[in-house]
Amino acid sequence: METKTKKPGKQRKRMYRAPHHRRGRYLSAPLSPELKETYGVNSIPVRRGDTVRVMRGDRRGFEGKVSRVDRKNFRIFIEGITREKADGTTIPVPIHPSKVEILNLNLEDDWRRRILERRGAPKEVEQPEAQLESEEATAG
Repeated sequence: METKTKKPGKQRKRMYRAPHHRRGRYLSAPLSPELKETYGVNSIPVRRGDTVRVMRGDRRGFEGKVSRVDRKNFRIFIEGITREKADGTTIPVPIHPSKVEILNLNLEDDWRRRILERRGAPKEVEQPEAQLESEEATAG
């Protein structure tokens, strides 16, 4: 899908004015190398229940389950990542999904499983004719 404009200001405007059902696409995170190999997909939108590892920032290296996805502010919340306010109460720390790596997917939803199967379907690679002929000659 080609964007209609390349101007950064217009891109930001589109992102922040996007309807709720399209905001989920902006909440994508890369998969771990093992999951990339398994599913053949580089990134997928983060969902509650996914296990992620923080790759950037003060909390780098922390692993935990996604407890909440905030589509309004484009942030996710991870179980165990909290900070203490001045009055002593603890609050969860919002993290941008591009700064995490998905380690384990929540595949309870059939819809999501089908999306992975469709996007990760192996593509047919055409082999040059010379290579095909050499394979046939060695086989028979």
